[in-house]
Amino acid sequence: MLSLAQMAEAVLRTADAREKTALSRSFAAQWREARAVGQTVEIGHATPPDQPARPVKPDLRDPREVPRRRTGTQAGRIALLHAVAHIELNAVDLHWDIIARFTATPMPIGFYDDWVKAADEESKHFNLMADCLEVMGSHYGALVAHAGMWRAASDTVDDLMGRLAVVPMVLEARGLDVTPGMIAIFEKASDDPSAAMAVDALRIIYAEEVHHVAYGAKWFHFLCGRHEIDPKEAFHALVQRYFHGALKPPFNEEKRAEAGLPPDFYWPLAQ
Repeated sequence: MLSLAQMAEAVLRTADAREKTALSRSFAAQWREARAVGQTVEIGHATPPDQPARPVKPDLRDPREVPRRRTGTQAGRIALLHAVAHIELNAVDLHWDIIARFTATPMPIGFYDDWVKAADEESKHFNLMADCLEVMGSHYGALVAHAGMWRAASDTVDDLMGRLAVVPMVLEARGLDVTPGMIAIFEKASDDPSAAMAVDALRIIYAEEVHHVAYGAKWFHFLCGRHEIDPKEAFHALVQRYFHGALKPPFNEEKRAEAGLPPDFYWPLAQ
């Protein structure tokens, strides 16, 4: 059996999106089954790539070059789901990368349980979005996509606390802010027979992303306790160091609180 770090590296080196998510879910199931019967799975070590393997399409562009479409049309709603699918595929790699890249930092087994579960759920989320796109007559890769999604990983390549601060506690927390609005867009599209499928998928994503933000907050606080530093001060310093730009309100304060992010963590960093 591969070590967990080797599993993570294998996912990162798989280019095809459906193959990547299938491998991700298979490895997560192996980990989960071994843990359920008390087997010890070696964490091991790996050499993750600087950039994860990616499918030939979509073409990746500077964010300023990605067209914005009106969500009142089916083409606009397809573009919105395509953007979400792209985010979810990057999240699959981000969660396996945090497993593969930071094995030199001793962490409790629960750390790996959480990020394997998160990677599994992100794989499911990508497939939900890809399925919706196909029902709507499109597919992942049909449109251009944002080229900057991996920047947070590159910037925090040697800083586990920075990675936790920026990826789950900033980027994924932003998903909690914007997903209710996306659900509302598809709820209003009553003339689109595929809209109900998108609503159901987005509700699943919304519910499960709270856990991913919570994993970030939990392990960030764990490391702050280990190093005897103030979590709020450390979070502010790391976000200012690694996140490019201010945080953007409005914030979903209820869901952020549910995930362990109090307002005094993010409001001081807002525009």
